[in-house]
Amino acid sequence: MQTDFRQKQNIVNRFSYFCKHNLNGMKKSQKKNPDAPKIFINPFTDFGFKKIFGEEPNKDLLIDFLNQLLLEQNIQIKDLTYKKTDHLGQTTLDRSVVFDLYCDNEKGEKFIVEMQKAKQKFFKDRTLFYSTFPIQEQSQIGKDWDYQLKAVYAVAVLDFTFDDDDQLKPIVNRVQLFDKTTQKVFYDKLNYIFVQIPNFDKTIDQLETRLDQWLYVLKNLDRFDRIPEKIKDKIFQKVFKIAEFHNLNPTDRQAYEDSLKYYRDLKNSLDTAELDGFAKAEQHFLPQLEEERRQKEEAKQREEEAKQREEEAKQREEKAKQREEEERRQKEDARKKILDLAKFLKRMGVSTDQISQKTGLSASEISCLE
Repeated sequence: MQTDFRQKQNIVNRFSYFCKHNLNGMKKSQKKNPDAPKIFINPFTDFGFKKIFGEEPNKDLLIDFLNQLLLEQNIQIKDLTYKKTDHLGQTTLDRSVVFDLYCDNEKGEKFIVEMQKAKQKFFKDRTLFYSTFPIQEQSQIGKDWDYQLKAVYAVAVLDFTFDDDDQLKPIVNRVQLFDKTTQKVFYDKLNYIFVQIPNFDKTIDQLETRLDQWLYVLKNLDRFDRIPEKIKDKIFQKVFKIAEFHNLNPTDRQAYEDSLKYYRDLKNSLDTAELDGFAKAEQHFLPQLEEERRQKEEAKQREEEAKQREEEAKQREEKAKQREEEERRQKEDARKKILDLAKFLKRMGVSTDQISQKTGLSASEISCLE
C-alpha cells in the first residue's frame, strides 16, 4: 500500500514538475517566430551533429570530445578513421542498423557515437544491440582466430534523461561489465558512455574542465548570439565557425532547415504526449491519492487520540497513587501523634484505661509503650 501510494504520488509530482518547467517554455516558444534566424545551428539535429562531428575535416573535434569523455579511463585517441554507418546483419533475416557515426582509432578500437533526441522505451537494449555489430565484424572466418577482440565504445549523447526521478542526476554514465562478487570490472573492452545533457546545469562561470566546456557548448550552441568570451580555445573556435548558420552553403542550409523542422516536430510531439500522459495519470490517480491521504490523516488522528487517552489514563493512575501515598502518610503521621501522646500520658502516671479512652489504643498496645 505504501509503495503504491508513493508511485502514484510520484506520477503526480512529475506532472507538476513538468508543467512548472516546460509549459512556460512552450508558451514562450509559441509566441516566438520558430523561423527566426539563429546565429548557430542546433547540434541535436541530425544535420548539426554530423556537421560538427561527422566530417573528415572536423574529426579533430570528435577526437577532442571523446578524449574528454575517456579521460577517467586514461584513454587518449590520436586518430580516427570514419567507417560506413550502415550495418547489415549476419543473415538476410537479421535486422540492419544505421549508426550516426562509426569510427576506428589508431589501435583498431571501435567507436559508435550516437546522438539521441527522444527517449525510447528500450533505449538501453537498443544501445546494447548496436554494440554487437562492431563485435561481430571482428570475427575472422576461415582463419585460426583466437577470439581476441578490440575494445568497443558506444557513446550516446542524449537530449533526455534516463530517469527523471534519479536524485543523483548524473551527467555522464560510464558502464562496463561488472563482477558483483569481486566488486571489480569483469571485462573492460565493452564500454558504454551515456551523456545526459539535460542534467548539465552549470553556468559559464562554473565551468571547470574541458568536458564542462564541451557540454556547455553542446547544450547552448543554438542559443548563443555570439561566441562566449570564456570559450575561445582553438577547438571551440572551429566548432563555432562550422556551426555558424551563415557559413553554410545553400544545400546545407536547406538540409539543416529540414532537419531542424523534424527535430522541432518531434520535440513538440513528445512534450505534448508526455503532458497528456501526465495529465491523464493525474486525473486517474489524484482522487485516489486524496482519498488515501484522508484515510491516512484519519488513522493518524485516531492514533493520536488513542495516545492522548492512554496518556490521560496514565495521569489518572499516577494521581490515584499519589492520593494513596498521601493518605498512607497522613495515617502514619496520625498514628505517630497518638503513640507520642500515649507515651506522654503514661509517663505522667495516667491510668491505662484513661489513656485508652483518649487515644483509642488497646491495653496491650499501651503496655508495650516505653
